[in-house]
Amino acid sequence: MTTAREAGLIACPSCGALEPMAADGKSCSRCGGRLWSRRPQALQRAAAWLALGLLAYVPANLWPIMRTTTLGRGEDNTILGGVWVLAHHGSWDLAVVVFLASVAVPVAKFCVLGALLWGLAFGIGFEPHKRHRLHEIVEYIGRWSMLDVFVVAILAALVQVGPLASITPGPAAGAFGLSVAFTMLSAQALDPRLLWDAEKDHA
Repeated sequence: MTTAREAGLIACPSCGALEPMAADGKSCSRCGGRLWSRRPQALQRAAAWLALGLLAYVPANLWPIMRTTTLGRGEDNTILGGVWVLAHHGSWDLAVVVFLASVAVPVAKFCVLGALLWGLAFGIGFEPHKRHRLHEIVEYIGRWSMLDVFVVAILAALVQVGPLASITPGPAAGAFGLSVAFTMLSAQALDPRLLWDAEKDHA
C-alpha cells in the first residue's frame, strides 16, 4: 500500500486536505493549519512528558492522597495504604478498582510508552501493527486514569460531618493528577506515523 508520504503528499491534520510534500512546514491552503509530514521532535517531546509523568508519580505514591479525621483523630493514607484499608474493611471490589486505576494502569502506561519510545529510538520492539494498537490502548485508557482522584474528591464532598468525621484531599492527589496529565501529553506528542516508518527505516 502506497502512503501519502511515498506519493509525495501531506495530509493536513486539521481539514484533511492533501498538499504537495514541498508544503512541509508551511500553512494549509484550505484552512491555514500547519502542515507537517512528521511532527518535529516528536520522540523528544514524548520522552520529556513521560519523564515528567514518572517524576510526578513518585510523590503521588509517597505522599498522603487523603486525610481522614474521625472524632478529632486524623489519619493520612497513601494510595496503597488506602487500598489496604479498603480491603481490610471488606470492600475488596472497591480496593481492586482503586488499585487498578491508581497503580496497575499508570505503571502499565509508563512501561508501554517507554517501550514504544525505546523501540522507535533504537529500531527494536514490536512490529508496527502491534505498536499502533498499544498506542491506541494507551490513549484510550488515559481518560480513566483520574478515577482515584475523582473518588477522593467525591468522598471529600460527601463525608463532612463536622467534628465527627471528615475527609480532605492530600498533596498526592495533585501529584497524581499531574502524572496522569503528563502521560496523556506524552501519548499525544508521539506521532503515530513514526510507528509505521520504523518498519521501513529498520528493514
